[in-house]
Amino acid sequence: MGRSMLRPYEKTVVIHRSSELPPIVFHVIDDVRILSLMKITRRFLSFLLLCAPLPPLSTAAQNPKPAAKDQYLAFGGTYTTKTNSKGIYAFRYDGATGKLTSLGVAAETADPSFLAIHPNGKYLYAVNEAGKASMVSAFALDKANGRLSLLNQLPALGEDPCYISLDRTGNYIFVANYTSGNVVVFPIGADGKLGAATANVRDEGALGPNKERQDGPHAHWVENFGSEVFVADLGLDRVLVYRFNPGSGALSSMPAAGSSFPFPQGPLELSPGTGPRHVALSRSGRFMYILGELDSTVTRFVATKEGVFNSALGKYPMLPPGFSGRNDAAEINIHPNGRFLYASNRGHDSIVVYSIDQEWGKLTQVADVPTGGKEPRHFAIDPTGKYLLAENQFSDNIVVFRIDPASGQISPTGDSVSVPSPVDLVFLPAD
Repeated sequence: MGRSMLRPYEKTVVIHRSSELPPIVFHVIDDVRILSLMKITRRFLSFLLLCAPLPPLSTAAQNPKPAAKDQYLAFGGTYTTKTNSKGIYAFRYDGATGKLTSLGVAAETADPSFLAIHPNGKYLYAVNEAGKASMVSAFALDKANGRLSLLNQLPALGEDPCYISLDRTGNYIFVANYTSGNVVVFPIGADGKLGAATANVRDEGALGPNKERQDGPHAHWVENFGSEVFVADLGLDRVLVYRFNPGSGALSSMPAAGSSFPFPQGPLELSPGTGPRHVALSRSGRFMYILGELDSTVTRFVATKEGVFNSALGKYPMLPPGFSGRNDAAEINIHPNGRFLYASNRGHDSIVVYSIDQEWGKLTQVADVPTGGKEPRHFAIDPTGKYLLAENQFSDNIVVFRIDPASGQISPTGDSVSVPSPVDLVFLPAD
């Protein structure tokens, strides 16, 4: 008998039927061999799947979930002398809810009263307000955890710097030294460090009538608007104006009338004893509001068609009639929608709310609201425009208020954060 054509794991099964029909023959594979063949088949199919082109990613995979909106880091400047503060504090801030969550100390440094964040979000700058030992500090900013690392520190070249800001290019910082009455410009290097000063000018003019507070020039605020730098000087009852050279970082006095500049912006004169502290400029650049620390007022200026601010066109009280206690006005800010102005009182311990007439910038008082603490040296309107955060220096807390978009009125949300001696608060998008 010849060699069978069946494989060794096959059997032949014959089913006999009636004599009229031929038998049916099956080749049957035994159970063990069936399992073996199934394994081989699975391996072969797996190989085909691996070699086959992958299907396109789902829409969700191709478009990852965007980062949550309205999430920010916030940094608080403080006073450390004779307080429990360690320096600059960091927070997480949810602009959707107004929730401020402490991250603790971002950097230990002495009396970092006012802060400024570079437009690139990589660096933070602070003034260290310490009399003749005052400094200016540059920090690298870690957005992952809110920590700050000191890059370098330079003498402020004046006494008690109380304000810091950046120019429009992000290449320079401006520092207002209160006690010595001078303004200094420092360049910013590519690595974020501060370089040797490019300008150092001392304010000049007749002193105001308050012998105790206006004993000399007292630069209290400095900002760059266009090609000009404005300086609020509490001692001189003036907002001075300097021309700024963004190439060299130099400051120079504005040209006199009749020069090649046909519409020079001269200093803004305020009534004697006003004591200008801070300034708010409308987004359009048409309205300027100057907060008087000494007489607790807001003074309004309106730009001409040439963009020049001349005489004051209105002065508005910040205190209710009959109030006779001690008060020092502190901060002023315009809502991002341009319809409301806010200013803080220390002593009366309130935020005053005004509506802004859009034609001429006239102010109408809407309310004055207690800040939920003592000595609101500063307040900040958050980047969303939904909330106002008041820093109460003497009660060691930051209190959150909700802003009504229709009326500008503010009301406490019930949230507050404990911070020793808070002075300033700045925000940075967290993404």
